Amino acid sequence: MAIPSDFAAYTPYGPQVPSTIASAATITPTGFLTVLTGNTAVVTITPPFTFAHMLAVQFAGVAGVTAAGNIATAKASVAGEIVLFVYNPATAKYVPVG
Repeated sequence: MAIPSDFAAYTPYGPQVPSTIASAATITPTGFLTVLTGNTAVVTITPPFTFAHMLAVQFAGVAGVTAAGNIATAKASVAGEIVLFVYNPATAKYVPVG
């Protein structure tokens, strides 16, 4: 887990470069905005923190997310779409926004 001093990398403020990773059953974002390539559905997002936070994922393919892991609600994706995820530490799950 990242420590709170690393939080700057996960905020939508200031200069940062989005990371690009292949879609997989488990993904580990390294910053606020992550671009996912491929079409494998995401089941689990490895949280960078144990406290409440938000991540943005841009889907380059049509991977979508399932509710089988630590994502509260399944959501289909559209290529190019950005989905925001809010982490709820009480349930240890990400909730897609929208």
